[in-house]
Amino acid sequence: MAKCDICDKGAHFGIKVSHSHRRSNKMWKANIRTVKAIVNGTPMTLHVCADCLKSNKIVRA
Repeated sequence: MAKCDICDKGAHFGIKVSHSHRRSNKMWKANIRTVKAIVNGTPMTLHVCADCLKSNKIVRA
């Protein structure tokens, strides 16, 4: 679900460490946006990360 259709960027997992050094699992999610883009001359709805939007890797409809 939260994965970029262009570059396959998704969630990253790691360990959150508090000030008292208690460790717990954490997930960082990618900044995914739903946009209409033109693919092979046809407008489609894609899930695209903010980095791909800023670098103009897609043509918006």
